[in-house]
Amino acid sequence: MKTNIIISLALSTLFTTQINAQPQNQYKPNWYNLDLKSDGVFGISINKAYQELLKNKNSTKVTVAVIDGGLDITHEDLKNVIWKNLKEIPGNGKDDDKNGYIDDVNGWNFLGSAKESYEYDNDEIVRDIRKYNKKFSKMDSAVIDQKELADYRLYQSKKNELKSKLDKINAEIHSSTVFLKDVDAIQKKIGKDSLNANDFKNFIPSNEAEVRAQNFMVQVLKRNPDYHSFMAETRARLEDNQIRLNYRLNLNYDPRAKYASEYALARGKFYGNNNVYGPVPPAHGTHSAGIIGAERNNNIGIDGVANNVAMMPIRAIPVGNGLERDQANAILYAADNGAKVINLSFIFSISSDHKELRSAINYALSKDIIFIQAAGNAHEDLDLISVFPNVNDAKDQSINNAFIKVGASGYINDKDLVVPFSNYGKQNVDVFAPGLDIYSTIPGNKYENHSGTSMAGPVVAGLAAVIRAYYPKLTAQQVKRIIVGSVIKTDFLTEKCSSGGVVNAYRAIELANSYH
Repeated sequence: MKTNIIISLALSTLFTTQINAQPQNQYKPNWYNLDLKSDGVFGISINKAYQELLKNKNSTKVTVAVIDGGLDITHEDLKNVIWKNLKEIPGNGKDDDKNGYIDDVNGWNFLGSAKESYEYDNDEIVRDIRKYNKKFSKMDSAVIDQKELADYRLYQSKKNELKSKLDKINAEIHSSTVFLKDVDAIQKKIGKDSLNANDFKNFIPSNEAEVRAQNFMVQVLKRNPDYHSFMAETRARLEDNQIRLNYRLNLNYDPRAKYASEYALARGKFYGNNNVYGPVPPAHGTHSAGIIGAERNNNIGIDGVANNVAMMPIRAIPVGNGLERDQANAILYAADNGAKVINLSFIFSISSDHKELRSAINYALSKDIIFIQAAGNAHEDLDLISVFPNVNDAKDQSINNAFIKVGASGYINDKDLVVPFSNYGKQNVDVFAPGLDIYSTIPGNKYENHSGTSMAGPVVAGLAAVIRAYYPKLTAQQVKRIIVGSVIKTDFLTEKCSSGGVVNAYRAIELANSYH
């Protein structure tokens, strides 16, 4: 009976995911570059801007730092636009330019030691528990000093919270495994590679498990007939839960334990290695980079937004919750090596005091750098949580002047313009940009559609790079004012972001001309 309940809950979760899925992309793969009026999709009109406003104009190459989980610098559509440190001699094992980083020819990897890299990191709850374990793990509450009682209670609360998370994940892993096994068995009996709702409806089940799977799949495939897509999504969810169990929420897993001395405060920022690819294919960072600046007009793959960029890969975002120190050092590296735009396709932790990040960002701002950050994919109102940077925090005011937070928009200017997963906020999100079914580069000279504010942010980073390339005298603060002030406003975004609109390159270039 318990197993049946667990499976029913898992099927309910999968079904909810399925019915909330957006319709398949019926538009051109480069729709985000197109124009609302002439092409009928809510792109940013960058192609029109190149054709009508920037034709025959000179530009200056702009370095865009892509702080992410890694980047395939050998990709056919990216290899010619990757940043190169010309002061470093490749492969000689020396720090030729004396910047503290050995052989940083194409960027740096802060996720690892000098000898190895890691992919997975702990969630913050694990770090919190581990921090108190040595102190409280063998201590009884009766002997706790009054001054430490609050910390002890927090420690116990975190342990209970972790147990609850692990119980839920184990249940989901079990139910998903059983469900996939049942569906695979049905497919084998039917004898077809791809199944539809009628295949399941006409199937004669031989046990209760097959009845459950049959009924569920009939419902799913009536709403979305893409059998392979749904099964792939289900397997991906199972894999994600296994990663959370084995790494992110595992108290016995610590990726930094073997080389903790390299992270000591005395060492400062000089740790890691020059492997900007990472231990596994870096799909997220490679996809983001392609949107920003995949080589245009080369008859290969896609056209990125920006046409004259050098993209600097900096690896600082693991699977799991990254360390603020890694993120801060990545920003410092970008600032010291000439970046003028920094793309952050992730959100910062809400539990940190952000001391290191605030210092690093202010240092970058002193070098006239503009930040573009994805708003996040939790469908939350950022005005209601402790988001960083925050327009209502006095300490963040200087940061906000050159920091753009981006929500994800869809193809059509209608009530569904805000993609369902996207965070929003009338005060703490600045603009929206295309973030649905964005076709871009992935490792191994391949291309895929991905959706997320992690796609919308790079669209705006690419636009910022275009403005800085063609109008190099404009400051970072001016670039932000231009991007935010040139959006196409729509009633559907009035309460979702401060600008009330979707970024538009054509109008941004027109506005930049007025500054020039």
